[in-house]
Amino acid sequence: MLQLTDYDRALLDGEYGPGAQMAMRIIVRMAGVFGAERLLDITAAHIDSTIFMGDATLEYAERLASLGAKVAVPSTTNVSGVDEHGWTAWPVPPDWAEKAKRQMDAYRRMGCIPCFTCAPYQSEPRPAFGQQIAWGESNAIAFANSVLGARTERYPDLLDICAAITGRVPATGLHLTENRAGQVLVRLEGIHKALQADDSFYPVLGHLTGRLAGERIPVIDGVTVQATEDQLKALGAAAASSGAVALFHVVGVTPEAPTLEAAFQGRAPLSSTTVGMPELRAARLELTTATGDRLDMVLLGSPHFSLAEFRQLAPLLVGQVRRPRVRFLVTTSRAVALLAERSGLLEPLRRFGGQITVDTCPLASPMLPPEIRTLMTNSAKYAYYAPGMLNAQVVYGSLADCVRSAVAGRVVRDERLWND
Repeated sequence: MLQLTDYDRALLDGEYGPGAQMAMRIIVRMAGVFGAERLLDITAAHIDSTIFMGDATLEYAERLASLGAKVAVPSTTNVSGVDEHGWTAWPVPPDWAEKAKRQMDAYRRMGCIPCFTCAPYQSEPRPAFGQQIAWGESNAIAFANSVLGARTERYPDLLDICAAITGRVPATGLHLTENRAGQVLVRLEGIHKALQADDSFYPVLGHLTGRLAGERIPVIDGVTVQATEDQLKALGAAAASSGAVALFHVVGVTPEAPTLEAAFQGRAPLSSTTVGMPELRAARLELTTATGDRLDMVLLGSPHFSLAEFRQLAPLLVGQVRRPRVRFLVTTSRAVALLAERSGLLEPLRRFGGQITVDTCPLASPMLPPEIRTLMTNSAKYAYYAPGMLNAQVVYGSLADCVRSAVAGRVVRDERLWND
């Protein structure tokens, strides 16, 4: 039976207002579904419910806001269904934009931080090791658990805002130490350091890992370089797309995996798989569904492009001329766009004829014109979802491949690292 504190009962009794009462009723109902015996405090939240998905999500947000609900902990907002100030540059239906903006406003009224990004970990402050949080959005969940060592379950839309309003969540799943042990061993063999150091390796490894792990916790052994945060971001986003990975360990890299034994908390893995170049090449091929070299758009930034990625992109664009028929789009957050602007990193993109979108991305907004049929990206998440969600064919390549292809007006990829 669920044990409630005096604060929990006060919320249920409406002492903190009808909005908080509604949220707490949902938390208690879901705690029963999870089989939790108690609730625990959180110190932060990330709200995926900000994505407009139709009248139901708008009505839910506006109802909570109209009941006076306010978040009890610092709560960032995930992407919206529209670029609030730049949507008219794209063929977004005005009715969609109006409703999406109303949903954004509802979460503002509840006190959420209006950052509208799928990568809240790119801004400060961000969760610390061991901190209990309630995050939505699959890549953000994977990054918080794996790279930061914070603790969150997979919070779905609509439940995440209830956690933020009450400051309480069921004590279950990845909130608890014993549930964070690795379950599946992915052992790398014969992967040369040059490939491991390359950004294009991590989305492919993540895509394969997600397929191998499913909902289980993978432990990757055999990474011999110090991966960057953006590389780990790409790994987690891919694994959360092809699988349902909410936590991964990389031995010697991520904070809960200083050793293989520590990653598994002394337990034996449920399964073990050796991954070499043949398996990685096959996984890389899965990320490309297009045939031929036709190209309509280069699409970057899923998860949202970071400042470090803008620093990588800018020199690749200097002195280059984009073919007019190939559009070039980068999606990022308001905060990172501002920092990139101040650092002079957006000017090369403008000179190249590229575009930038904030607050959202084509996976969350009906913004792409119908003539965009073939996309190229360095994101395994875009590559995984684009065929089904955007009805487009996709080509996976490195960041440099994407720029070269936009210049050539057709798909161009350097295969040398993958053929060695």
